[in-house]
Amino acid sequence: MRIDSCEFPEDLLYEPDGLVWVRGEASGDIVLGVTSIQAALAGRLTKVQARPVGAEYAAGKSLGTLESRRYFGPVRTPVGGTLVAVNAAILSTPKVLSETPYAAGWFARLRPSAWEAERKGLRPVAEAREALAAQIAALHVHCFTAFPDYELFEIGTECSAVLARLDETLARAADNEVVHLVSDDWTSPAEMVNWSRRTGYPVIEERKEGTLYHFLVRKVAWD
Repeated sequence: MRIDSCEFPEDLLYEPDGLVWVRGEASGDIVLGVTSIQAALAGRLTKVQARPVGAEYAAGKSLGTLESRRYFGPVRTPVGGTLVAVNAAILSTPKVLSETPYAAGWFARLRPSAWEAERKGLRPVAEAREALAAQIAALHVHCFTAFPDYELFEIGTECSAVLARLDETLARAADNEVVHLVSDDWTSPAEMVNWSRRTGYPVIEERKEGTLYHFLVRKVAWD
């Protein structure tokens, strides 16, 4: 389900603050991770750390931390239990969590100690929708398809100059890196279509907020 700009899969349960999701497994273990809200708050992650596996943690305790240039915060388990595993992929490559928090970017596997009692504090997205929407508004969260590696804020700049700066940024970017371009030029949507056709670089997301146009562009390798 999409709420404002953020996605919330309908097969998961969400804790009251809307920062962590939980999925029950047939084995009796649970998998948990951060929601698109917390991923958006953190931005492009530079480091993910986890607490020791094999230890028991009470509900509300931190299982690890997320760190970016603008954010440092804990990942708290909404249910108590023994930490069985931590996702090695996000420890070595934090952007996996940033870009796929519900899939490859899951955080940890826990063996719950009081699942039947503590799951009552979790809600499916259909029941949590209003609370999640309120949290998004309160935290001024904007979720993107991908987290940018570069930011270009080109306000009051003609589109030709904006595109020249975009070309310069992509020239020094690595393959698969993403540029977030913000422009107030009303011609920019049409100009970006033409630019993408000319360069072969895809615009993976486009959004208008007030008088500002937001574009996410990914650098792809040319054959």
